Amino acid sequence: MKGIIFDFNGTLFFDSHMHYEAWRIYSKKLRGYSFTDEEMRNKMFGRTNEDIIKYATGRQPSKETVINLAKEKENLYRQMCLKNRENLKLAPGAEDFLDYLKQNNIPRTIATMSEWDNVEFYIKEFKLAKWFDLDKIVYSDGKIPGKPAPDIYEIAAKKINLPPRDCIVIEDAISGINAAKSAGIGKIIAIASIESDDLYKSLPCVSGIIHNFNEIDRNIFNLMPQHSACSYQP
Repeated sequence: MKGIIFDFNGTLFFDSHMHYEAWRIYSKKLRGYSFTDEEMRNKMFGRTNEDIIKYATGRQPSKETVINLAKEKENLYRQMCLKNRENLKLAPGAEDFLDYLKQNNIPRTIATMSEWDNVEFYIKEFKLAKWFDLDKIVYSDGKIPGKPAPDIYEIAAKKINLPPRDCIVIEDAISGINAAKSAGIGKIIAIASIESDDLYKSLPCVSGIIHNFNEIDRNIFNLMPQHSACSYQP
């Protein structure tokens, strides 16, 4: 493998429990009762806010509704993060692993269905500019279909100038894993940050399961000069 693409929520940042709590509050507001755990897993993680609101209400929401509800929900989520500062840090082993990628010039980026307000929050709180070219981060801009559509990982691979087959994706969401598979990603590693290993063991496209970033075999990367990657034309 020549490069790596990270999902962010539940992957580089173990925040799934806060998204669960925030969406339980807002799903109850939208339909009178909260999302179940299964709905969270299958209909929330990796999806756009518009997708989630449409599912919860059973109808296509107006753009104004999406913007207003999404801003309320994401603001609640960020307040939860700030109130829980002892856990407002990257996943275990992530900083050392990111240092390794940077030191070895391994192409890397983030592909998240979070919207810009949250991405900006992460950039500031986690000092992501230390490890990532910020203009290569792919996020939900209102144009990219939510996972499991492959678009976000296809775009991310182009951002780091590699064909998808030469990239690793680290994901926690089933929708994200399916997106990476559909994009033709060469190796998909699941990180069990909130789910059990059993959820991922049934997925043939998952080549490994980790619980933190200390568990990644760093020999997975081709550390030869990567001039050939520059010839890739999207």
